[in-house]
Amino acid sequence: MSLKYKSAAGRWVLLATVLGSSLAFIDATVVNIALPAIGRDLGADAAGLQWTVNGYALSLAALILLGGSLSDRFGRRRLFLIGVGWFAAASLLCGFAPTVELLIAARVLQGIGGALLTPGALAILEASFEPGDRARAIGAWSGLGGIGGALGPFLGGWLVMIGSWRYIFLINVPIAALVLWVTARHVPESRNPQAARSFDAAGLLSGAVGLGGLTYGFTAWPSHGPGDPVVLISLAVGVAGMAAFVAAERRSAHPMLPLQVFRTPAFTGANLVTFLVYAANGGVFFLVVVNLQVVAGFSPLAAGIALLPITILMLLLSARAGALGQRIGPRIPMTLGPIVCAAALGWLSTVGAGASYWTDVLPPVIVFGLGLSLLVAPLTATALGSLDDSYAGIASGVNNAVARAAGLLAVAVLPLAAGLGSGNLTDPATLSPVYRNVMLICAALMTAGAVLAWFLIPGRLEKPATDPNSFCDPCSPPMRPVSGRPAAHSS
Repeated sequence: MSLKYKSAAGRWVLLATVLGSSLAFIDATVVNIALPAIGRDLGADAAGLQWTVNGYALSLAALILLGGSLSDRFGRRRLFLIGVGWFAAASLLCGFAPTVELLIAARVLQGIGGALLTPGALAILEASFEPGDRARAIGAWSGLGGIGGALGPFLGGWLVMIGSWRYIFLINVPIAALVLWVTARHVPESRNPQAARSFDAAGLLSGAVGLGGLTYGFTAWPSHGPGDPVVLISLAVGVAGMAAFVAAERRSAHPMLPLQVFRTPAFTGANLVTFLVYAANGGVFFLVVVNLQVVAGFSPLAAGIALLPITILMLLLSARAGALGQRIGPRIPMTLGPIVCAAALGWLSTVGAGASYWTDVLPPVIVFGLGLSLLVAPLTATALGSLDDSYAGIASGVNNAVARAAGLLAVAVLPLAAGLGSGNLTDPATLSPVYRNVMLICAALMTAGAVLAWFLIPGRLEKPATDPNSFCDPCSPPMRPVSGRPAAHSS
């Protein structure tokens, strides 16, 4: 059954996917707040603390494409449930880890759970809602998910302050239990009935090695330097792995990633725009907060709150932007959104010593939030909606992998490209010109994304007409009546 965006059943599906995605999004950042407490409690050195963060990012990025493919093959709801349960179990292990080594291992397991649940969440939205409601549902998912990302650091700081760093992991368990209950009771199953049930072993191994090598290389780049053998070998292994992955998928009778999906210009264009835009976002969200503290003299709390208007604007406007993109087509919002963001970043590049939040920071932050609100929902809807519904999991997995790779690359490369050299980001004299250059580079990336969107994204999104019911599982839970129609199973 295809659901309506404002139906009771649709709201349950949206709740499950937002809460499930928030688990993975929040744990990607909230652990940073607890690192000092973890170091004191477990006696961890700098390398141990770094891998507490990187272990999660590495397994998540390396396996997220696999998660999307498996969800198409074996059922999006089923993989989502497995991912949420896996994530909850790994969170328990994190919460009770007696040593930093076991904590790192548990964080790697958390990343595997995140790789299973993250692409499944968007694929469920794409497969569950009626075509006319999908863009609004994805927009609402983007806005509501932003609340979790914004509240995560505050919640993490509060839990560490009142109790223990272990609480930031243990709190995942009751939230995951709620997600499991809502999903099992209210979310319909969907899959690609033509997908082979056998594993593409060559694609799985080469893809994991390729993404893992690239992720590790870019993660180690800032601390080791670009000429370090560890970085060079990791990047070389990553490139070789990705080349082997492409070769394996071309030869495979049942590939994990059917390469023909890239023959759809809108899908390829949306992912190219995603790479540029999320590379810019990675640089912005990494350096703006640092610059506000080191150069402008803001407190950590004030710097963290400074970007909160972006989240509020996305919450208020993302669903409307998704509906706008559905009505007028994705090209215009995907072109104007990055242009507005680029203008805001040029403005933000002027923030320096003695800056006032109300006159120097808040206005460009609001403009940036308006640009992202206009862009993100149509971009995500295009990346998912340009392919047949049977490829919803693959489309989500590819788009998530592209976005995460772009963010990792930005954090590793942009400070170096902006002239950091061997300098220190905690030195105001060093950071100030680097920050300005990074903002201008990010503005250029946004502008390039706008140009690509104008030429590669169609005025109207079209894809092969497919009966959504052909992808539903008769064993999924019965749904309540929608718009006066009789209650029925989701098949």
